[in-house]
Amino acid sequence: MKKVVVLGGGTGLSTLLRGLKLFPIDITAVVTVADDGASSGRLREEFNTPAVGDLRNVLVSLSEVEPLVEQLLQYRFKTSSDLNNHAMGNLLLTALFNITGNLTESLESLSKILNIKGRILPFTEDKPILMAYTKDGEVIEGESKITKAGKQIDYIKYKNEVKVTPEVIKAIKKADLVILGIGSLYTSIIPNLLNDEMKEALKKSKAKKMYVCNAMTEHGETDGFYVSDCVKQINKYVKDDFIDVVIANSKLIPEDIQKLYLEEESTPILIDKEELNNMNVELIKDDLALIINNQVRHDPIKTALAIFSYLAKDN
Repeated sequence: MKKVVVLGGGTGLSTLLRGLKLFPIDITAVVTVADDGASSGRLREEFNTPAVGDLRNVLVSLSEVEPLVEQLLQYRFKTSSDLNNHAMGNLLLTALFNITGNLTESLESLSKILNIKGRILPFTEDKPILMAYTKDGEVIEGESKITKAGKQIDYIKYKNEVKVTPEVIKAIKKADLVILGIGSLYTSIIPNLLNDEMKEALKKSKAKKMYVCNAMTEHGETDGFYVSDCVKQINKYVKDDFIDVVIANSKLIPEDIQKLYLEEESTPILIDKEELNNMNVELIKDDLALIINNQVRHDPIKTALAIFSYLAKDN
């Protein structure tokens, strides 16, 4: 069975994993834990833990238990007390972290209970603080503030020293395919590339490196980007020819949806095939976009099928 390591964070990673778990592959999901907003941020500050929100979503997406358990993990308390808006899954992970002393062991325990397909690993056991340096010279501290600022980002780094979870490096060494995405370029994907040990492991890995590109731009992160621009930014943090293959949406986004996204200064990310060819990046394109509640999302099954087909062909 092919070993696939997926690096990311946010809802995009969960969408991708929801599709991948339906195929006969050995999945390791590596999740960034730099989030410092909402329930995760409050728990992180109160209990001095890494962010657990994205880990909760990945647990749900890879679980093969009944829907009621998903409802339980995603349930948010609505109350006038300090419990307000905390997700039940976040509280479970925080409690387990306090019991075991580390996230990796906590996730392994919950994975057994929830019948998880594959393995979930935190990128780090540390409490990373993400810093963004904008093109107009501003420095923004904290993942949630970077997202809200909407400023054009020049580069990002961690404020503090961040060590990669050893199991992540081991998984990279054994992988047949490393996937980056779906997700915010600077706050979900590149945070997994900011550690020197991780960079070296990725450079030495014989696995193909795949990027699953977002369908829409994000204001401040990818304004006006083509697919090749996203690839170039990722490569900048590792090496010039790091990404081997990219999966991109070729489905036309309806005009009424595009108008809604324009209000957020977001537009479709267009495929520039010629530039990708010049970069020696293989392009896999398909009608991958779904419109759900006026939001553009990737079809999890179609996207996973494109990945599995590439793996089968590569074999």
